[in-house]
Amino acid sequence: MKLTVNLKENSYPIYIENGILTKSGEYISRIFNGQKIMVISDDNVFPLYGQKITDSLTSAAGHNYECHSLVLPHGEPTKNFQSLPKIYEAMLEAKLTRSDLVIALGGGVIGDLAGFAASSYLRGIKLVQIPTSLLAQVDSSVGGKVAVDLPQGKNLVGAFYQPKMVLIDPEVLDTLPDHFIKDGMGEVIKYGCIKDSNLFCRLCSHSSFEDLKPELPEIIARCVDIKRIVVEEDQFDTGERMLLNFGHTLAHTIEQYYNYERESHGEAVGIGMYQITRMAEEKKLTAPGCADRIQQALKIYGLPSSCGLPVSALTEAISLDKKNLNGHLNVVLLKEIGNSYVYPTDISFFGFSENGQENI
Repeated sequence: MKLTVNLKENSYPIYIENGILTKSGEYISRIFNGQKIMVISDDNVFPLYGQKITDSLTSAAGHNYECHSLVLPHGEPTKNFQSLPKIYEAMLEAKLTRSDLVIALGGGVIGDLAGFAASSYLRGIKLVQIPTSLLAQVDSSVGGKVAVDLPQGKNLVGAFYQPKMVLIDPEVLDTLPDHFIKDGMGEVIKYGCIKDSNLFCRLCSHSSFEDLKPELPEIIARCVDIKRIVVEEDQFDTGERMLLNFGHTLAHTIEQYYNYERESHGEAVGIGMYQITRMAEEKKLTAPGCADRIQQALKIYGLPSSCGLPVSALTEAISLDKKNLNGHLNVVLLKEIGNSYVYPTDISFFGFSENGQENI
């Protein structure tokens, strides 16, 4: 299946196909006529798929690609400012120029980190995203958001930098531990919540991820298509695209509170979606029953709906959130499942006082 993100000179194709990794060289040769390619990956993914990608690149008909690779430690702690010099050094050692290419082979951490390095090295070098986690396939590999974390918060240094191509192979998900499947399902559920009640109902009609698995390529394609439409409408996250942040205001603060070592991103998003919808229902900003439906969807796919933290513990991180502008906070709420909107408010939305200790 082919989808195209139409952004004029920044347009690019997305291919979703079982087994596409073995043909990656053929696809990349359609958009890249340079010489050098650097594959940036992590120590979980590269041993599984690095050689397969490299073999496909070096055997691409009519091309004589010179392939280099950089393998980084897996996990969110790698997505920090201190990782960038290692990447730039590897690029310089390989003598990459602006006519060369970077491939981000991995999950969201590698996609964001390698993407940011590509956006800033020599003021921009071509980028291809090959996402290998469910979360990256349905969300972070599409749309051009690249970033690194700071100690004070997630994704606080970043850029909008569109790839030249995205290659999605659903078969690679067979090697993912259950933890990372749950992680991705948090974002899949989000797409149903914000834009597609039929998708949400489809997810809720199954009993588990294994039950859903035969439909996975279609599910991935639907999520990607929703994101494509939103990104085309709002490339730089000033309006419609903000809807993609449903659940994220709380999620990012939960992740940060535990130094990215407890809840994964998708788990935190699940908690954020349920808790903010529960608060919105209490304020009559969301139709009754939505929070319960979200909680049920989370339960089906083994995701939590609470983390046991007092809301007051998250206030500082919420105040540093990128969506907090001049003391005004834009939160994403649901009118009902499948129909979302941006609600301008401030930190008082979360309904606590200095002594308030309501747990979420």
